[in-house]
Amino acid sequence: MSVKTNKSVHKLTASAVSLALCMVLPFVTGQVPEIGNMLCPMHIPVMLCGFLCGWQYGLVVGFIAPLLRSFVFFAPPLFPQAFSMAFELAVYGFMTGLMSKRLPDKPVFVYINLIISMLSGRVIWGLVRMAIYGLGYTEFSVSMFVAGAFAEAVPGIILQLILIPIIVIALRRVNSKNFSR
Repeated sequence: MSVKTNKSVHKLTASAVSLALCMVLPFVTGQVPEIGNMLCPMHIPVMLCGFLCGWQYGLVVGFIAPLLRSFVFFAPPLFPQAFSMAFELAVYGFMTGLMSKRLPDKPVFVYINLIISMLSGRVIWGLVRMAIYGLGYTEFSVSMFVAGAFAEAVPGIILQLILIPIIVIALRRVNSKNFSR
């Protein structure tokens, strides 16, 4: 098996694991109703997929995950939650993968990448929600955007800022030849 084929197999396998985690993690966090949804359990595997496998894999896993989970487990509800999450998570996967290639391979840039990707995904989520609400002639206010994208997601944002860099940096050190950089 060639080195290029070997890398593709590793990326495809890591993407499949990321998608599987997107299906399972909400069950784990759902056991703590007060903060379960606030932990944003599907976001972590998608961002990791982008970091480790590249923008193409991250984008596809991010877009598919909430829609597939909605069809299989009926959660999140397809419209508007899973629909808007599909775009949000696709941007997370795309941005983390794209910037991972473009930024220097230093730990500080993992944090910069993550913060920019998180902001980009949340803006896209807000724009999709605004479009959805606009179709129903309902207003999507700035306060609704801030509450949905940031205030309600604070535990998840903190968890992502702690957990994702640790995992990315550790995996890059252990097995950098099999992933995107």
